[in-house]
Amino acid sequence: MKRFCFLICIVFCASAFAFDHSHSVWDGLLKKNVMVLAGGKASQLRYAAMAQERGALDRYLQEISSVTESEFSRWTREQQMAFLVNAYNAFMVEKVLSRYPDIKSIWDFGKLFGNPFKDRFFVLLNKSFSLDEIEHEILRKRYRDPRVHYALNCASVGCPMLREEAYVGERLEAQLDEQARRFLSDRSRNRIREGRLEVSRIFDWFQEDFAPLQEYFARHAPLLTRDPVLERQIAQGSVPVSFLDYDWTLNDSRSSSRR
Repeated sequence: MKRFCFLICIVFCASAFAFDHSHSVWDGLLKKNVMVLAGGKASQLRYAAMAQERGALDRYLQEISSVTESEFSRWTREQQMAFLVNAYNAFMVEKVLSRYPDIKSIWDFGKLFGNPFKDRFFVLLNKSFSLDEIEHEILRKRYRDPRVHYALNCASVGCPMLREEAYVGERLEAQLDEQARRFLSDRSRNRIREGRLEVSRIFDWFQEDFAPLQEYFARHAPLLTRDPVLERQIAQGSVPVSFLDYDWTLNDSRSSSRR
């Protein structure tokens, strides 16, 4: 009986530690192919170079698709979130590469038929999955951390930048905090102009995650402006808010952008 319990323990432990929580394959691809721009506040991806390393990407996608729901449930909250964010970003890249270089926007796949966010084109946690399900059905509902919006990348210029490294559980808090600082301090996405606080459309689409919105901006006023007077006004909630148009141009290193 003792030997049986010992063997069960070995099997359980082996399963629990089988997955590479450093996401080393994905991390290596990002470090080689993400171009950081605008003083660290934006990025572009070398899709052509990623296409040349499709084999490595495929290995990583197979690795995350092989994780079972029971295995996933034994991980820490941070490991789970890192896994889901990396899965979203990696499968988004895979989606783009399935049509690259004949693609200028993620919406080239279609908004009604072929919608890239609703298409269940991969397997995750034992079932067919879509990008929307990762974001809306798991990350937003289960973890309720608005910073995930700064980590998920929709392959578009208007999105928060694709991070130049993989998300990992032991550093997730610091990584998400840095992504928030990068995005909120990016004047192409969030700025004061003509007495208004012009912010990314993300804050319009996901107001419930950042609510109350004025209070959220008040807490982050130092990132939204360097002007002490305007900072005080934002902190007081006295600056009206409007939402910028979203740039869906592909975040390709070769792409020109309106930004």
